[in-house]
Order: sequence, then C-alpha cells, then structure tokens
Amino acid sequence: GDQCGEEGSRDGSNTLSAAPGLRAEGRKPTQGESAKVFVGRHERQLDPKGRLALPSAYRPRFEPRCYLTFGLDGCIDVLTAEGFEEVAGEMIEKVKRGEISRAQQRAMAAAAVEASVDAQGRINIDRELREFAGLEVGTTVVVAGSFDRVEIWNAANYSQQTELGGAAIRGAALT
Repeated sequence: GDQCGEEGSRDGSNTLSAAPGLRAEGRKPTQGESAKVFVGRHERQLDPKGRLALPSAYRPRFEPRCYLTFGLDGCIDVLTAEGFEEVAGEMIEKVKRGEISRAQQRAMAAAAVEASVDAQGRINIDRELREFAGLEVGTTVVVAGSFDRVEIWNAANYSQQTELGGAAIRGAALT
C-alpha cells in the first residue's frame, strides 16, 4: 500500500503524534519503506536538455511523478503527488475562507508542472521554472530537502539563504 500516508508501521512503532509525518527519534525506515521527511543537501548539474537527476534518497517518494512549482525566495519546489494535492486542497480552503483570492489560486495552478521521473531518476525542468530560479544548463544547482518538499536552487542563492537562516538561528540561540 501507500506507506507515505500510514501513521504506523509493520513493526508496531508509531510516528510522533505532535508532528504527523515525522519519525520517532532514532527509528530508521524499514526495507521497502521511505523516510517521511526530506533532509540533506546535494549538488547536481542540469544537463543540456534541462534535466536534473534527483538524489537517490529522494527518488522513491517522487516516482513515477511529482510536481514542480515556483517556491519561496526564488527556488523551485518539488512536491510528491500527495504533497501537491494537500497544498492544492489548502489553497482551495483558503479561497473559500477569503484568505487568498481566486487570482492567487489560478497563478499557483498555472505555475505548477507535472513531471515524470525517467528510468535514470531525472526530471525535466522547463525553461520558465529555470528562469524563475536562475538556473542555467551545465551549471551546478543545489537540491535540498526542506522537510515536506525538496527545493532546487541556484547555488549562490542557496548559500545566501542558508547563511541568513544560520544567522537567525544563532541569534535566537543567544537570546
């Protein structure tokens, strides 16, 4: 079955109830089961056709297809099919509550691209998304886990964002 949505597992351990989707500390996925969150940083290159090889640790969650869309701070968000459906559902509810406009909903839907993962674990990143994120073919890009999604970054922009985040964390730790 679809193990991404299951709360428990075959060995009887449960995920943390305070944070759905996060594993109990120290527990590793069993064989055939994938992790619930995306973490880590990987450097990749876009090939001449604009394709990107997903890190092997991320691939099982994205096969056979995933969704790419404009992310915050100039990155590309890569979402699982289930994750994208959750985001879309949340957006529909926000429109119903008047928190966002139908124009914002349309812009998000128009910006999203369904991408197939090929036999080599690659996804094609279309020109519009590459331009949005400042990605050029043949250059190094950063593919980074961001818990509920994977982000694809221009390497310089990613460094800047992580420096800002690190400074904020250090500042918070000092107060």
